[in-house]
Amino acid sequence: MPLSTSARIRDYFASLRDPRRREVVGPLIDNITIALCAVVAGADDVVAIAESGRKKPTRLSQFLDLRGGVPSHDRFHAILGALRPAEFGRRLLSWITALHELRGGQVVAIDGKTLRRGDGTAGGKSAIPMVSAWATANHISPGQVVVDQKSDEITAIPKLLRILELSGCLVTSDAMGCQTEIAQAIVDAGADDVLAVKGDRPTLHDGIVEFFLDHPDDDFARVKVSRHETDGCGHGGFDPRWARVIRWPDPHAGDRGATSPPRPPAGRRARLEAPGSRGRQCGGS
Repeated sequence: MPLSTSARIRDYFASLRDPRRREVVGPLIDNITIALCAVVAGADDVVAIAESGRKKPTRLSQFLDLRGGVPSHDRFHAILGALRPAEFGRRLLSWITALHELRGGQVVAIDGKTLRRGDGTAGGKSAIPMVSAWATANHISPGQVVVDQKSDEITAIPKLLRILELSGCLVTSDAMGCQTEIAQAIVDAGADDVLAVKGDRPTLHDGIVEFFLDHPDDDFARVKVSRHETDGCGHGGFDPRWARVIRWPDPHAGDRGATSPPRPPAGRRARLEAPGSRGRQCGGS
């Protein structure tokens, strides 16, 4: 089946302004292509980018102009450091979005992290907190934003959601994303959300727990429920898990068996997941 969206690197970066003013070795688009392919393959600095290019000269020369050779790590550092971040960022996001569209309908995980080697010890800079999205099927991050020094991750998540194409996706987040505004933004984007609830939201947390505890005796006969169980190995032992997903009851709509627990933010479903016993070793009986 032909793809309707191009994800060729050249289509997104060929018009990028070349910042080089002195000796130019190879077209800029070729240097960008080597860097992007290396990073996708796991390179995390300019030394690894240059090494990745030197390991595959025959392969790369099939579609790149390498008559001047693969640039050194110093040259990559100079080129990438001279690019205009906003201009490059727009093209990078468009390219990654195109990749995501080719593999649509996947899980997108939202998480906050501190940028690796971002403490800037030598330059006296503080660590850089980021909120990023991770597309689980493509194994790539379609977007990330820096957390403002005067703010926190909760205010950064809506900014990240606005730059992503999430229609049809399932967006997950830990307890930091359990906010009405965040859940509503995900729903408005045409996506579904899975948000963790912890004790820092006591009314919602206790209401969900109380509701679930009211139903095991009759095996959830009063509500519509979906069930899922997994048996696997993890953390050195047998790790079974079970989950129950329910439609959140609305007493005003006449839902059978409905009480009045607090409603999850923006959503109408709740899931209770619990780990099983880890006492049995993998492969044991």
